Amino acid sequence: MRVAILGGSRIPFARVNGAYNEASNQDMLTAALKALVDRFSLKNEKLGEVAGGAVIKHSRDWNLVRESTLGCGLHPTTPAYDLQRACGTSLSATAHLANRISLNEIEVGIACGADSASDIPLSYSKNLQRTVLSLSRGKTWGDKLGTIGDLRPWDLAPKHPGVGEPRTGMSMGQHCEEMAKEWQIGRREQDELALTSHKNAAAAWLAGFFQDLVVPFMDLERDQYVRGDTSIEKLASLRNAFDPSPAGTLTAGNSSPLTDGASAVLLASDKWARERSMPVQAYITFSESAAVDFVGMAGPKEGLLMAPAYAVPRMLDRAGIKLQDFDLYEIHEAFAAQVLCTLKAWESENYCRNRLGRSEPLGKIDRAKVNPKGSSVALGHPFAATGARIVATLAKQLAERGSGRGLISVCAAGGQGVTAILER
Repeated sequence: MRVAILGGSRIPFARVNGAYNEASNQDMLTAALKALVDRFSLKNEKLGEVAGGAVIKHSRDWNLVRESTLGCGLHPTTPAYDLQRACGTSLSATAHLANRISLNEIEVGIACGADSASDIPLSYSKNLQRTVLSLSRGKTWGDKLGTIGDLRPWDLAPKHPGVGEPRTGMSMGQHCEEMAKEWQIGRREQDELALTSHKNAAAAWLAGFFQDLVVPFMDLERDQYVRGDTSIEKLASLRNAFDPSPAGTLTAGNSSPLTDGASAVLLASDKWARERSMPVQAYITFSESAAVDFVGMAGPKEGLLMAPAYAVPRMLDRAGIKLQDFDLYEIHEAFAAQVLCTLKAWESENYCRNRLGRSEPLGKIDRAKVNPKGSSVALGHPFAATGARIVATLAKQLAERGSGRGLISVCAAGGQGVTAILER
């Protein structure tokens, strides 16, 4: 059974500690889901499932997607649940729901994701945690005061959540610096890709492409990071962000910024869409995931963000097509260097033979077909929301073209990657 993408909705992606400073993941996700409900007249409709999640979550968000579903206007008997695969969360949710629909287990579903880099959970020392729990159990003031006496001043200092990989202690940016050095990706090349992302995103906004995809939220009407007025000179003036030495090449300008936002996309069977006279934008036909050994636990160490380099060729083999058989390529820009490393790997005969086990390289692709509406460097990257943002963007582009095939590639923390093919 073919699985249709009917469309998506999201809120504008906001600067960290900015417009959505007081908004929670649930606030943002509910807004994105409500926008989808309103767009497709789904109020009080019972859907098959809603699946998605967030990467940075408070303990209160243990049932985030279900709570957001209850608040968005869908019928309260619509099942909903959380899943998480770092930056690949909502693309994984899309693939999961597509499989459920193709197996005829459900007819329709919503994949979604949200993340706030502003409303982050803080942790404290174990001693403070034990003290607070003991206070709640203390029966007398004497019991409570005795417990407080065990505290030390340093116990009150919050531990800010880190963005480092637990197994290496390095941030994603530091890992990507290693990849850039391995693949000899220079600063100028990264800045040029970042400039193209901003120019494409600004042009898409100016042309009204995002008009029906993005709904205002908390007085914000458009993505805040897009800068159509930037230049290669401005990008070149930025200092290194992860490696302060002259060898460093990654900056705030050629890396995706910390972002607040949420997105959602509606999937259904052809039958469900046809019965409701809903036009199909595209079909999701294949998906794949992969993981790499970025620590070197079982063999040669691989770059942290190189998993899509493995997932895509496996998916192409199942589809029986070549890397060049696409009209559009939507490659998540965690970092400009990460995109360039992946493209270079597919062009490398040595890498494709020794790492991917292929007799010949996958080859070059037309760079003009990559992220024509901009991507994460320009639009922003609320971790769990990016996949659904890309699915909705690509599906609309294919609908406007009237036909075609698009590739989606998303790298994720933990050395993982998620990919998909959309066709019309």
